[in-house]
Amino acid sequence: MFSPTFTITPSVATALMAIEGDRQAIMELPINVEVLAGLRRTARLVATHYSTQIEGNRLTQAQVEEALQGAHFPGRERDEAEVRNYYGALERVESLATAKGPIDELELCRVHGLVMNGKAASSPYRPGQNVIRDAATGGIVYMPPEAHDVPELMVELFEWLNRQLAGRELPVPIVAAITHYQYATIHPYDDGNGRTARLLTTLVLHRAGYGLKGIYSLDEHYARNLHAYYTALTVGPSHNYYMGRAEADITGFVDFFCQSMADALGAVRSRAADVQARTPSRDDSVALRRLDPRRRRLLEFFRDHGTATTVEMAAYLSLSPRTMTGLARKWVEDGFLEIHDPSRKGRSYRLSPTYDHLINQ
Repeated sequence: MFSPTFTITPSVATALMAIEGDRQAIMELPINVEVLAGLRRTARLVATHYSTQIEGNRLTQAQVEEALQGAHFPGRERDEAEVRNYYGALERVESLATAKGPIDELELCRVHGLVMNGKAASSPYRPGQNVIRDAATGGIVYMPPEAHDVPELMVELFEWLNRQLAGRELPVPIVAAITHYQYATIHPYDDGNGRTARLLTTLVLHRAGYGLKGIYSLDEHYARNLHAYYTALTVGPSHNYYMGRAEADITGFVDFFCQSMADALGAVRSRAADVQARTPSRDDSVALRRLDPRRRRLLEFFRDHGTATTVEMAAYLSLSPRTMTGLARKWVEDGFLEIHDPSRKGRSYRLSPTYDHLINQ
């Protein structure tokens, strides 16, 4: 059974207090819909740029945005595909964050499929042994567990993760840190492990109430402190998983992660407050707090499209049309939506005046 070894050091405790303080302050900021949408889009672009940059992607942040809008860069086709795939996987994770119940291992296999191929098809775990080598010397940096042990190790990780999320025995940032570390340590695929580990971390934080409206990203902090990131992941007396790495004390990575998260939240708190201060005054926070994450996401969709069918809303939220039909009926009853086109075949919806006001004033 997976049972990580770590210590809550004074620096971790300080970081946890800073995280909670900034989290509460960010949640109480009077952010209107337009500002929120802009901050969220910026966070997605930053996450996509830096998470792929860590793996060697050569596009600048400006080029990442252009590539997502359809631009092409000769000789960088692989980099273009990589950022588009990652952005799609990040959108999938944000959709999964609104679901209830345990985090599904199979869903993360589909997220990996998006990362690698741009398709939400489940990726099978690696069939053989792989190693991580130093790019400069070719020497072995890490030898992960053998392929036949990967499925069981992954089951143990997700069982541990879901127990923690249900029981809240540990602070959420520590759970996210350990999940990130263990996923990267198991290294279940030949490629894409780092990106998927970071996406899983994002999902854990969102599910546990630390998503903060999707307006921050940890990836920039990893990329700007890359040596410290990799050093923190490298623990134990040997590069071999079976020679001490599996039982190693991972306090160093927990410390690095929590301090990175504290830095990220402190920065986004300042930025959100600054952007809001420079925006014409309009406090939408009370109305927004009444909405669950799915409906908050739909505000952006309606801002761009005006009306939508259940099929379109279902695709945007990664839900089945049947589930979306039930939700649409409920949201009409509670005053979030109105029926725009009542015809049976072409039935569509628009926001009620109360919520349309939030996106159009």
